[in-house]
Amino acid sequence: MHRHPRRLMAATLVVLAGSAATAFGVAPLAADDSRIAPTIQQIEEALPLPQLPEQVAALDNASLRLYRSALTHPSDTVDSLLRRLGVDDAQAAQFIRADAVASQVMTGRSGRMLKAIVEEGRLVELVVRGPSQDAEQLDTHFTRITVQRAGGRPDGEFSARAEQAPLQVQSQVASGTIQSSLYQATDDAKVPDAIANQMAEIFGSEIDFRRELRKGDAFSVVYEAHTADGEPITWGGSAGKVLAARFINQGKVHDAVWFQEPGRKAAYYDLSGKSKNKSFLASPLAFSRVTSGFAMRFHPILQRWKAHLGVDYGAPTGTPVRSVGDGVVAFAGVQNGYGNVVQVQHSGNRMTVYAHLSRINVRKGQAISQGDNIGAVGATGWATGPHLHFEFKVNGAHVDPMQIARASESTQLSPVALAQFRRMAVLTAPRLDMADQMQTAGASSGPRFE
Repeated sequence: MHRHPRRLMAATLVVLAGSAATAFGVAPLAADDSRIAPTIQQIEEALPLPQLPEQVAALDNASLRLYRSALTHPSDTVDSLLRRLGVDDAQAAQFIRADAVASQVMTGRSGRMLKAIVEEGRLVELVVRGPSQDAEQLDTHFTRITVQRAGGRPDGEFSARAEQAPLQVQSQVASGTIQSSLYQATDDAKVPDAIANQMAEIFGSEIDFRRELRKGDAFSVVYEAHTADGEPITWGGSAGKVLAARFINQGKVHDAVWFQEPGRKAAYYDLSGKSKNKSFLASPLAFSRVTSGFAMRFHPILQRWKAHLGVDYGAPTGTPVRSVGDGVVAFAGVQNGYGNVVQVQHSGNRMTVYAHLSRINVRKGQAISQGDNIGAVGATGWATGPHLHFEFKVNGAHVDPMQIARASESTQLSPVALAQFRRMAVLTAPRLDMADQMQTAGASSGPRFE
């Protein structure tokens, strides 16, 4: 300051002048903002808090009844069944033995669903759910037997009632990996046998499940699961349809989605809309055990090696046999070693033969459609046990039925239906993808099936 007083004074004046100019420029704008800015008001309001202490006290005082669940066993007695449910109640045991309705708890097939409410060892209520007692309602209803005390009190009198209740349908997703067989994998994945049969039917013309299945093959399936009172049923023989499925066989992916075109029968199609239904089914029986294929074999009766010009399916006597394609019955009767036999003439000079039947349900000249029942498995003619001998002929020459099924024509969707199907497939594919991811996650954490 002592050395440069004039310079310091000039710098000070410049700073002050700049500040004044800035204030002059900003002040008018600040005044304008105050005129147009909205008025901000702060409002305070007391909000009542929920009466938490009262709610907690109400929950503490509420009665909570727990129940036990189990499945019936083939070796069950009244005492062992009640003991497994935690019941020590002589009066309940006596009532179940003596009452006409309550005693039905101990009859019927095993695997029925049990649900018991018990207080200090005394039975308050027992509900047993199992297959419908009406054979015609097995796929639509279930039997519910209820044993309960009056008023729901442990000291009330017992009563019992039985009723037929409708099954509910829920969509279920499952996946699995093949270790030894399709049925072992589906059992481990908790998939009903009826759904496993449907999958084998759907992919039967593309995959030979008796010769082409490999360890490590995988499946994913979306299907209708039947439930009783909201719980998946535990007994077999009742299941809905497969809605979508994916099977990975030797690295090749096969997809199928259920779709019904208006005015036509429902069928399965791949994700591009190509039909999985062929002119000929892969098998005249629902998925079953093949005891002798289309190859050379040692003849069990002639005791020598001989070409086997058909396929033998092992199945119990009475198992329904169906036509693998549309056609006309060319013969229905008895023929030497074939026993009871049906021959069906199809288009293109093709014929199928169904032999060793226990009964014949069609007549010569009758027009039949694919899947129609033509008879039942038996052991007539030259048969060492109940089975179906099946042949396929083209121009009189025997051919492998599986090869014919794979090469046969498939049905096509109309352009309008194809557009509808593709919109539905876009929504269905992610569910199969999700099942695949679940399967992959399970596999990465260790072996899923043993």
